[in-house]
Amino acid sequence: MIIQNRSPLIGQILRRCHQQAMKINARKDNITAYFGKWPETEQKEFRQHMRIIADFISEPEEQQLHEEIEPYMSRLRYEFDHWDDAIHGFRETERKKWFPKNREVLERVRQVAFDGAIMPYVHILDLAPDGVIKPHVDSTRYCGNTISGISLLSDSVMRLVRTDEQRYQQQSPGTATQPTSQGSEPDAAYRHQPEAPLKNNFYADILLPRRSLYIMSHTARYNFTHEILSKEHSQFRGTLVPKTRRISIICRNEP
Repeated sequence: MIIQNRSPLIGQILRRCHQQAMKINARKDNITAYFGKWPETEQKEFRQHMRIIADFISEPEEQQLHEEIEPYMSRLRYEFDHWDDAIHGFRETERKKWFPKNREVLERVRQVAFDGAIMPYVHILDLAPDGVIKPHVDSTRYCGNTISGISLLSDSVMRLVRTDEQRYQQQSPGTATQPTSQGSEPDAAYRHQPEAPLKNNFYADILLPRRSLYIMSHTARYNFTHEILSKEHSQFRGTLVPKTRRISIICRNEP
């Protein structure tokens, strides 16, 4: 999914994205709420590895992405019994071939979020208004150290809670640490659901505005569970964040 001949327009767009990222970093506290007693070094790493770029795509770009995937997604039923119990009220697919305009958007994601190539199949996750993504850590067997997603159709709140950092690290390309035998999840699981209680722990709530891009890597990727709060609990700094149907266009790199 790498565009070989980058047009001047793409270059201008990438510069715009970089400028947006700088602005977002400058006001990051406006979209991140920290809870609990964070060690200073961990909070610094978290801020580096969990990035949000607001207005990463324009309204017309959101519309063209939606128009490409909607004919297929609308034929699927929302599922409420996912095999790994991590998601309820969802439908999903993967897509390799995209219309040229949307391919340019994904190339921007690659340029901004990844050091190299991304996996050829892009994950599309459609969450119903009453759907929920439970706390989980994506398996190191199926994706590498970075996960990046564009949020379509709705604002939402992502919560990241500190968990066992030794359990889900990627030791080297193609390998990952093995879970301990007691209380471990199957190694083949796509999403692990470790216990990460809020009490006596530290965590962060991240506001994901519609049309934003999140980039979750390294520390944020391995040391924290992540979830999308249900509409009943979708609040940020005490203010309700209405969550309607939400589609994520998710890119990953190779393990």
